[in-house]
Amino acid sequence: MKSVFLHVDLDAFFASVEQLEHPEYRGKPVIVGGLPGDRRAVVSTASYEARKFGVHSAMPLVKAVALCPDAIFVRGNYHRYQEKSQAVMDIFSEYSPDVIQISVDEAFIDLTGTERLFGKAEDVAKRIKDEVREKTGLTVSVGIASTMYIAKIGSGMNKPDGLTIVPEGKEIEFMLSLPLEKVWGVGGKTLSRLLNAGIRTTRDIYCKSESLLISLFGDSTGRFLYEAVRGNSGLTFGGEAKNHSISSETTFDFDLVERYAIDTALMELSINVVFRMMREKVRSRTVALKIRYEDFTTVSIQSTQDRVVMNADDLFARCQALFTKKWESGRGIRLLGVGCENMEDQSSPIQKELFDFGEEKKARVEEAIYKMKNKNPGLEVTKARLLKK
Repeated sequence: MKSVFLHVDLDAFFASVEQLEHPEYRGKPVIVGGLPGDRRAVVSTASYEARKFGVHSAMPLVKAVALCPDAIFVRGNYHRYQEKSQAVMDIFSEYSPDVIQISVDEAFIDLTGTERLFGKAEDVAKRIKDEVREKTGLTVSVGIASTMYIAKIGSGMNKPDGLTIVPEGKEIEFMLSLPLEKVWGVGGKTLSRLLNAGIRTTRDIYCKSESLLISLFGDSTGRFLYEAVRGNSGLTFGGEAKNHSISSETTFDFDLVERYAIDTALMELSINVVFRMMREKVRSRTVALKIRYEDFTTVSIQSTQDRVVMNADDLFARCQALFTKKWESGRGIRLLGVGCENMEDQSSPIQKELFDFGEEKKARVEEAIYKMKNKNPGLEVTKARLLKK
């Protein structure tokens, strides 16, 4: 049975939610992440109107202000973004039992073997796009392919509101049609190294042996390049086992190197994971962290404690500690992933802490916020970390 994957990506998600809920923002450059004057803030998302000025995610906000001083700047309402994300993910789950949410604004939908139920993948994609627009007011871009890797590239080809289909058997032809900068996983430094080695097209990579690429670029990058131009059928994303883990990861448009920007990303991921655990009424004692560097080297680390994860601050602090152990300072980071594993039911009894340093109170506050936001989606509440100046 042939594999069929959809990669669905919400278009300029945070900025699109702001434009949806503030009609006066529509058609104008919107930059989410901070206000002018926030000294250490970074851009979370820029609307397409702002991107025309060169603004992109993970950019220091001070630079974004210089590039686009007339933009609308907002710090962001991350709980609201999580709610809109969940509404979209609920739509995806109607079309497949296997939805892999890899971040707040993107997911893979495995349609393998579902054609008799839902029809052809292209028709499913069109229905999903229409349903998301009708129910949430947002647009999504979709890639369809036999591998996750090509589906992910495809979803970024015709943004916004795009649909790209790579038929089975055309994977290599598709990859060889791409410019080097469109090969997912090839960052700025890798691109420079390719050009310095006289490699200027994906076909140039395809014509090189795996051993030669490894000798030129090292084991991780060499193997990745060899597999990438062949469709990278072995590369998977997410990988959480149903009912055993909840994870969220983000691939950055540009490498992260500054610790404040990294910590901000870790906090956003922590909020996403904790709210998903609340929704599914589960908890965990095991925290896992994934770091993917600019050369596609990926490292993972996890830690299990006697105490369950109490709240987003608790998860964030554990992730910071794990990150510090694994981080190789100076290397650009392409992807960060946060997960909680070995889930247990929230209703099962746990040993109370002898000393409570406010964690239970924070947990009750977060749960109250979660419930209030479900009743009142317009409520604007977010973490102090994401408002820090």
